[in-house]
Amino acid sequence: MESPPVVAAPGVPVAHESRIADHMVRNAAVVAPVVILACGLVRGVDGAISAAIGLVLVALNFFVSARLIGWAATRSLALLQGAVLGGFVLRLLALTLIVLGLEQFSFVDLPVLVLTIAVTHIALLIWETRYVSLTLAAPGLKPGVYDRESKPDQKEQPE
Repeated sequence: MESPPVVAAPGVPVAHESRIADHMVRNAAVVAPVVILACGLVRGVDGAISAAIGLVLVALNFFVSARLIGWAATRSLALLQGAVLGGFVLRLLALTLIVLGLEQFSFVDLPVLVLTIAVTHIALLIWETRYVSLTLAAPGLKPGVYDRESKPDQKEQPE
């Protein structure tokens, strides 16, 4: 049985972007051990540490993005558009500065860090497309996504 979509009282917005970002971070937590172990086997302890740092930076980037969009969406459409574009540029700049700052530490394997950040962003966004509802009837995550994941013994129904 499918659960109804998330709705709020009239006039109270639902933070769909926060639910989507939270879901992506949960997916990142699922793949994190595999990514860290693989990088550790290929590039040693420094590779594992760098992969872990990269995964944390990606998760923080998604959270900051969702919070910024949620905040701007309650203000105005023009502010939302500026926050999305400006936020993207500022977060990209922040990630670049953080990577450049981490470069000075001997335990950071820069190629692993940069590849982890780039590949994880793209992979999580592609993975999330399976769960996002592209309809105005149920915006955000598809109805029942959290219910299916909280009950692992249930088999997923084909859509």
